[in-house]
Amino acid sequence: MRRIDAMVQFISHYNERYSYLDSIQLAIKGGCKWIQLRMKDVTCDEIRPVAVEVLKYCRKAGAVFIIDDHVELAKEVGADGVHLGKNDMPVRQARDILGNNAIIGGTANNFEDVRKLYDDGVNYIGCGPFRFTETKRGLSPILGCSGIRNIIDSMRNEHLNLPIVAIGGIRADDIPQIMNCGVSGIAVSGSVLNADDPVEEMRRIIHVTSSYSLNKREK
Repeated sequence: MRRIDAMVQFISHYNERYSYLDSIQLAIKGGCKWIQLRMKDVTCDEIRPVAVEVLKYCRKAGAVFIIDDHVELAKEVGADGVHLGKNDMPVRQARDILGNNAIIGGTANNFEDVRKLYDDGVNYIGCGPFRFTETKRGLSPILGCSGIRNIIDSMRNEHLNLPIVAIGGIRADDIPQIMNCGVSGIAVSGSVLNADDPVEEMRRIIHVTSSYSLNKREK
């Protein structure tokens, strides 16, 4: 199974200042090495030209490039893989299309989700939401640290070894408590894009996450 190394993932978004493509450029400039292109409620034809440009940025920066939901498009443009929500294409069907070397992530909101995704052969799980966020508004309940920790404890009890990435409204100040839950990493979006200086905020998030991980290993 392909190893997941990036501790900080960026999920594309937009606001009145920045487009989807802008958001990804800012995240990469801030040092992010894992980019997920997520463009909800638009057609594949609208996503395609953005995906082609994002692929160029990611290859130049040495970043992993994941496309949300659109499996066939990920194969067409040569992305590293896909992230599948709970109502997206089944993991095993996506694996048949993309092959064994592709990265496939799945969204989980409870331990039953995790067990199924594990059995289906995902490479990592996006677990959340940590708090309410517009990008994950369809997921419930809000897990917080206690909910994420309970899921990870259940995984350990059943010896399910899989990277868990916390998702949903995460800010830099949340990182220590989230990492204490036992997650492998975090995914961010609005906290970067809505910052006064998105590039600097991305750098801060990566620094805090990396520093916490290093301190934890040295104890």
